[in-house]
Formats: sequence, structure tokens, C-alpha cells
Amino acid sequence: MPLYTVTVSTGSQWFAGTDDYIYMTLVGSEGCSEKTLLDKPLYNDFERGAVDTYDVNVLEDLGEILFVKIEKRKYWMHDDWYCKYITVKTPAGDYIEFPCYRWVTDEKEIVLRDGKARLPRDDKTQLVKQHRRKELEERQKLYRWKEWHPGFPLSIDANAHKDLPRDIQFDSEKGVDFILNYTKAMENLYVNRFMHMFQSSWSDFADFEKIFVRISNTISEYVMQHWQEDFMFGYQFLNGCNPVIFKKCSTLPTNFPVTNEMVESCLERNMTLEEELKEGNIYIANFEILHEVSANCTDPCTIQYLAAPLCLLYKNLENKIIPIAIQLGQIPSETNPIFLSTDAKYDWLLAKIWVRSADFHVHQTVSHLLRTHLISEVFGIAMYRQLPSVHPLFKLILPHVKFTIAINTKAREQLICECGLFDKANATGGGGHVQLVQRAMKNLTFSSLCFPEEIKNRGVDSKEDLPYYYYRDDGIKVWEAVKSFVADVVEIYYDSDETVQTDVELQAFVKDVCVFGLKDNEHSGFPKTISTIDQLNEYLTVVVFTASAQHAAVNFGQYDWCSWIPNSPPTMRRPPPEEKGMVTIEYIIESLPDRGRSCWHLGAVWALSQFQENELFLGMYTDEHFTEKQVKQATVNFRKKLDEITSLIKERNKNKKLPYYYLSPDRIPNSVAV
Repeated sequence: MPLYTVTVSTGSQWFAGTDDYIYMTLVGSEGCSEKTLLDKPLYNDFERGAVDTYDVNVLEDLGEILFVKIEKRKYWMHDDWYCKYITVKTPAGDYIEFPCYRWVTDEKEIVLRDGKARLPRDDKTQLVKQHRRKELEERQKLYRWKEWHPGFPLSIDANAHKDLPRDIQFDSEKGVDFILNYTKAMENLYVNRFMHMFQSSWSDFADFEKIFVRISNTISEYVMQHWQEDFMFGYQFLNGCNPVIFKKCSTLPTNFPVTNEMVESCLERNMTLEEELKEGNIYIANFEILHEVSANCTDPCTIQYLAAPLCLLYKNLENKIIPIAIQLGQIPSETNPIFLSTDAKYDWLLAKIWVRSADFHVHQTVSHLLRTHLISEVFGIAMYRQLPSVHPLFKLILPHVKFTIAINTKAREQLICECGLFDKANATGGGGHVQLVQRAMKNLTFSSLCFPEEIKNRGVDSKEDLPYYYYRDDGIKVWEAVKSFVADVVEIYYDSDETVQTDVELQAFVKDVCVFGLKDNEHSGFPKTISTIDQLNEYLTVVVFTASAQHAAVNFGQYDWCSWIPNSPPTMRRPPPEEKGMVTIEYIIESLPDRGRSCWHLGAVWALSQFQENELFLGMYTDEHFTEKQVKQATVNFRKKLDEITSLIKERNKNKKLPYYYLSPDRIPNSVAV
């Protein structure tokens, strides 16, 4: 009588174990076993972290094992169970891995295939083709597109975290409760005594230290000490938490009439402004996207203001980027003067503060929310809808969208919704953030998500021109490592361009992203089809890099650069100055956020800068969805390259007062989950 030995691994998460009845059926090419009860209630099987082994007797050899069917029936009350994987030992002594990594939540049957990845063309029998098709049909009912706001990328059809499919929920919803986390952060930072003091201004810059001194670290403390200096202002465009805005300027915009006479005292090469422009020494940060965006008016006791500045930057003889001219509005006029570094101290300081505030808004809403969170959610939903779990691209992408749909749903539930936390402290709250996303979506392109292309398009790709642009240098290294890994995996399954073209599930995934997720924006350049292996490698690199490295670059520096409130004000309470010579220190303090908004802002940037508990960093794939040795070797090679990059960055950062580590692979989480 043939004997099969089945080993079942239960997850180690809290509440992963179960006391329910677990039944299993083995389905082979020559027949199937009887439904076998593996566990009896209260026998201490299937406990959290347990590995349990059972014997399954059959009358005849089942042939090639095609499926393992799992069914859970409640004992007393529904008790969710997280199954990691099942290993089947055949009578011939062969071991077959069946990855699961899913929650078994009700009395429905779950059908698992072995861990070998297969393209649609690899499935020959009607039975496995039918399973593949049925899995997608069921997923498409669960993972439905929904428009949260007109002009936004489509998102998951769920109003709250609890409405999501169990497999993509956080293990503990409490851990991602924004209200709880922000409040806890303010308590931990000892600033909760100020959190309700709205409309109460600070007395001077030093007064801000009351909410800062207890939480200083290397970078944030350095920012506090040097934030007023021009070199620190310019450095943040290169290596702050929004290093994606500035670009080389060869011709001044017509609405920014800076003359040579205005800035000639700042130019160090004995050249005119026109000559400096031609030599490539001038850069610009243009916040045109903020023009006429509605400022937050949810608090009738505090009028809040926004500006859409233009900032001209100069590369001096030390190769440092410094500001030389700032215009706080897009339309030049007598009441919209161009502020210069040679102006009165407080005129120039307030102009820079306005630019930093504008940068904060574009960072939070465009660079961070739209271009990492929302885009990664689109990739994730399309993956679940169009790629079955046996598809190699499903296995490849899955770790890089883990918890992304959940964190975004929680954000829509508590953070960016009407009357959400975003409204409390941000000048773009109350609807301005929605306008920003809508505007940015019109200019979102696929090429702008391709890291090397985006860097080149901004004219900042030359190391000789910008030797201290660490975001660029580290990003290129990580991009190349990701692309190499992706190519290694793709090569295992796709032997020709024709194989790519005839993979109907891949083509459906790409089409779903473009036509539904991004609403078929014809200007976006997102492909509707993939024709070559090279195109596929680039596309998958964008998916992985956006969710991991790009998000890390714009997320985890928020506390470092934004915790000193005057350096990154989330709101301004006085309008931009309309003439020179009128700004005083008192006016600046009255312009900056009040005590209450400062504390909510501080709690937010602290909470958003923390890694998740048990964070998995880039290349750490603890869930073994792939079982093939070739893929495991590709993963080993990937980890080796990432370790080399980490070592190079660590060596460069030695003894630096401002180390740049946001793109160090050991600090890049696999997915957008915070």
C-alpha cells in the first residue's frame, strides 16, 4: 500500500495557528487520495510556528502529484489558519514542495500546485489549465478596481482595511493605525503636551527646540544647526528626502526674469549669468504644480497659505549647489519680487523657508504618495487579477507589493480622506493634496519611473558636474542590481521574444496596469503590450525598484530632514511677502506652524520614518515561492551584489557629517508598507 508523508508548516505570526479540523486530499495524474483528516481539535497540531507530519495511505500510486487540496472546517468558531507550505514525500522518496503562504479563513477549499513556476504554455492538461483559469476568475472577484477620486490611479475596491481579502491584510491592524501611531509617536517624543495648542505661536527659532532636543540624531541635529545656511538649503535638493525636483537649466523660464545684474555678485567664475547657463552651472527647482492649489481652510481659526515658487540654483567653485534667486509665485509682478541672496537677512531666509515648504508638499503628495504608494498599488492589484500563483512573474513581484494595498487602504481610511490626519497640519489638506495628485497624474510617464532615464532627462546624470549627488550614484547601482536579478529570473522562463509575446497572462497584466489602473492615459507611455525580453526586464525593474528603492529614498529621510520645523514647514500662516525690506523675525515666526500643528507634523514624520517590525529588506525572500535551484542561485547572486553596494556606501559615509544611506540595500524594504 503506497505511503505518502505530508509535512505541514504553520506561520509564526500571532494567531496563525488553529484548533479547527484540517482535511487534505492529494491529487495525482493517476488518481487522488481520499479526503484525510490531518488534525483533530485540541491535539495541539497546527500551532503557531509548528511543523507537523502526517502519513497518508492510498490504495494505488497516484502518479505525478498535481495538487494538494486543503479544507478547514470549524470546530467551535471560525479560527483563521496561516499555512506556509506543504511538503509531500512520495513512495519513491521524492520530496515535492507546495508553497502556500496564505490564510485559510473559511470552509472553502484551497488548491495548491507545486512550487515550480510555469508559463501558460507549460500547462498541457485540461485539469491544470482549468485550475489556472479558475484561480484568476476567483481573484478578479476579490480584487476589483475602484476610483477613489477622479484623476487618481484606480485603487482597490475596499472602504476599510477590514474589507480587504485576508491574504493582503496586515497581520495586526493595530500596528498600522495612523491615529494610534501618530499619537504614540508624540508621546514617545514628549511633545503631546503641545499637540492641542493650535493657534499658539512659538516665541522664536530656539523655542522649536522644546519639541526637538529629546529626539536629536546626527542628521536632524546638523540640520537644526545649519538650516539657515545656503549650502544646506542647496544640499537638500541633491540628497534630502525629495532629491527628484531640481534639474539643469539652460534657458530661464520667461516667467522668471532673473537678470545678470541681480546675481552677478554670486557668480564665481567671472562669467555672466548667460554664460553660466551655457556652461551648465545653473539649475532650477520649479514648483509650478502648486500654482493656484487651494490652501487648507478646514480650521476657520487659522488661515493657511501656499506658494508656487521658482528657485534658481548655482554650482559654485566648490561644486556645491546654492540658491541665488527665488520668486515665490509663478506670475512676475511688482508684488511678486525676486528675492536674492544679497537681500536683507530675513527677506532671504523667509524666501528659502517658502521654497522648503513647497518642496515638502510636492514631496509628500507627488514624489511619495503618487509615485511610490499609488503606483505600486496599481502593479499589485493587476498582479493579483492577471497572474496566477504558479506564474513566475507572480512569484517575482509578490514580495514587492506585500502590504502595499493594505497600507494605502489604511491611508485612504484615516490619513488622506476628508477630515483625515492630513488635514490637521498640512496646508495642502482639505483637498489641496487631491488637486496635486490630479495634476501630477497628467504628467506621470513610464520613462520617469525608469531611474537612469529620469536622471538623464533632468540633466543631472554627470558625476563630473555633480560629484556629491549620492541619490543618483546609489540609485544607479541599486537599479542595475535589480535589473540584473530580474534578467536572470526572466531568462530561466522566457527563451525568446516570441515567448514573451505569447504569454497571455503577462500581456493581460501589463494591459490591466495601463488601461484600468492608470485609466489609459495616452500621454503616460505605459506599455499596453510587451514585445521583447529587454522590454520585460525594464518593466519588471520599474515594478521592483519603485516599490523598494524609490520608496526608501523618499520615505525614510522624513524625520532627518523634516523634524526641524523651520526647515520643512508643513503649513504657513502668513502670506508670502509682496515687497522687500518688510520681513522681521516676528513675521517669520508668525508664518511658521503653530505649536499644535508642529507636534502633529513631528509625530507624522517620526512614524513614517520607522521600519516595520520584522522588516524584510531588498533581496530577503523568506517566503520561498520559487523552488527551482536556478532562481535560488539568482537570488544568492542578487544578495551578493546588494551586499557589495552596502559596503561601498558604508565606506563612503565614514566620517561624513551628512551620511547618505537611504539607498543602502540593507535599509531598503522590499515593498511599500509604511
